[in-house]
Amino acid sequence: MVLERNTPPVFSLEFFPPKTQEGVDKLIRVQRALQCLQPAFYSVTFGACGSTREGTLDTVLGMKRDGLNATPHLSCIGATKAQIHDIIDHYRAHDIHHLVALRGDLPSGTLDSGAFRYAAELVAFIREVSGDWFHIDVAAYPEVHPQASSAEDDIRRFKRKMDAGANSAITQYFYNADAYWYFVDACTALGVSAPIVPGIMPIMSFSRLARFSEMCGAEIPRWIRRRMESYGDDLASVRAFGLDIVTDLCARLLERGAPGLHFYTLNQSELTLEICRRLGIGEKNEAG
Repeated sequence: MVLERNTPPVFSLEFFPPKTQEGVDKLIRVQRALQCLQPAFYSVTFGACGSTREGTLDTVLGMKRDGLNATPHLSCIGATKAQIHDIIDHYRAHDIHHLVALRGDLPSGTLDSGAFRYAAELVAFIREVSGDWFHIDVAAYPEVHPQASSAEDDIRRFKRKMDAGANSAITQYFYNADAYWYFVDACTALGVSAPIVPGIMPIMSFSRLARFSEMCGAEIPRWIRRRMESYGDDLASVRAFGLDIVTDLCARLLERGAPGLHFYTLNQSELTLEICRRLGIGEKNEAG
């Protein structure tokens, strides 16, 4: 299926809260380097059980002071309703109108899932206590959530999040465009019409990518894995190959009508900037 895009594609960037002053300074430099892309928003991740809650708030407010549209992640696993309500009130008090609502993962050794077992319950609670104050994004898994009992069950759970009041979704990263389009088609068949934005992970190193993919269940296609393995410690070749692969993936997604791209920057700017340069994203924004 080719989507009919009624609005221009939306580009956004994701960061994680730095833990040191050096990290804070670096993130400021990265944000400034990426401003030429004029992203619709900058999302900031949130640790399990709120382990980086203050870091998320500080990072978001710092971006807001710099005139950036900052969007905090909100993870509910292991939290009480009072804790989540307090966080929501914090963001409302600071005039934040956009959240990425996630279930999150329990820290190792923790058994209590808290008041919310699923992201759909979190979305419903946000709507209950704040009405339409927030635009809510949720997560989507084109290659199936690693804890899902089946692909069909995963799609049904995704629809529950949308039915609970989510406005749009951002996917886990992937390198197989067919997985994304099959997921979109399946959701459309169930009546989901909200935008599902592809998550894009630039390839910095094979070892880092393999580690991340193992944790989150993202697939590295065999031919990509074998090619990157063949480069060994030749980091320059891995990055050059990764740039070609990811740029081509982005171009094909946009050509077919994907509603935008969400870049997982890992608090780096170089690769995201180069991919966008090849796609002409920054040039289009400057011309506009």
